[in-house]
Amino acid sequence: MHGSPTGNRSLFGRLFGSSPSRRHVLGAAGLGAAGSVLGPVAASAAPSAAPRPASAELPRWRVDRDDVRHARTWMSWPSRPSIWGGRALGGVQEDIALIAKTIARFEPVVMCAPDAYTAAAARSSCGPAVEVITSVATDDLWMRDIAPVFRRDGRGGLDAIGLNFNGWGNKQTHSYDADVAETIAYDNHLVFTRTEFVGEGGAIETDGDGTLMATESSLVNKNRNRGMSRAEVEEAVLRAYGADKMIWVPGIKGKDITDDHIDVTSRFVRPGVVMVQVPPADRDDVWARDAREQLSVLSAATDARGRRLTVIRVAGPDTVRSKSSQFVDSYLNFHVVNGAVITAQFGDAAKDAAARATLAAAFPGRTVVQLDVDRLMAGGGGIHCSTMHEPLP
Repeated sequence: MHGSPTGNRSLFGRLFGSSPSRRHVLGAAGLGAAGSVLGPVAASAAPSAAPRPASAELPRWRVDRDDVRHARTWMSWPSRPSIWGGRALGGVQEDIALIAKTIARFEPVVMCAPDAYTAAAARSSCGPAVEVITSVATDDLWMRDIAPVFRRDGRGGLDAIGLNFNGWGNKQTHSYDADVAETIAYDNHLVFTRTEFVGEGGAIETDGDGTLMATESSLVNKNRNRGMSRAEVEEAVLRAYGADKMIWVPGIKGKDITDDHIDVTSRFVRPGVVMVQVPPADRDDVWARDAREQLSVLSAATDARGRRLTVIRVAGPDTVRSKSSQFVDSYLNFHVVNGAVITAQFGDAAKDAAARATLAAAFPGRTVVQLDVDRLMAGGGGIHCSTMHEPLP
């Protein structure tokens, strides 16, 4: 979802003159309440990672929804001034430490660091509740896009797939990040398979019940899947995720590093229910049109089971503390953990409280924790972007 806040490398850095940023679209006013498949590269006692048809004899491998019980959350320690700039890096590290320590109240957290020096800094900042390892080297913090996507077979099996991360369409070079998915799978003795398409975890939302949603602009894009039609990309994604239906929204190409990941604007809550954050009626910039289009498409969509989607609108903040034009003030970039939902707050007391209430109602029985992670979100992503959940088998 993601990038750095330097030059044109940040997620929502605008490439079009004085047009409004994603910050203004989501928060200006409130709302109503391509590689080929490779064989397994990490052997274990788990079944083959190849997708299988559902049958009485063979379990179906499927990427489940975010709110299943987790074994742990994976994160990565930001350590490179060359990416973030020396002045910004410290603040981003503080935000990542805050997220990690908060998640660790509810479930284990594993923080990846590229070397012993940065690992020591991460341990000092995160404290003893967060496990820091150096066996998985990373370039940056965007674990949602570089980590493996884990699948379950419903019978106690767990495997991992890699989405062939290529720096968000070759916009950035991340020599370590390209190998993170495979390394995590190998270290955890999981069967690992590469998908037939190139993409990122933040580009695809799943309800765990056969339905996916994504933006065409990110996946049906020659910078990731040159020569593949939408139908071919869809078939490959559905096969990898063990799903039956894709709901496409058009999205926007070339305006941010991700080509418009869906996990800032629209999220599955559970099968048949989605959340959407949309702009006020008087906005007509490119991001406002994109958000309204997502709302329109999802409001009219049915899922793999034939259910008409229920759409929950989430009110964005009227004011924020950050002065960055690249600031991402989405409440929807939340991370669901065991017993909680971790999301952002922006200092707008009324809208922060409304978002907290909406999330609490959507995820009953879970504590909603709101964090000030302004430095991270000024860099182009949020809490969901910086985390990857590993479900229990």
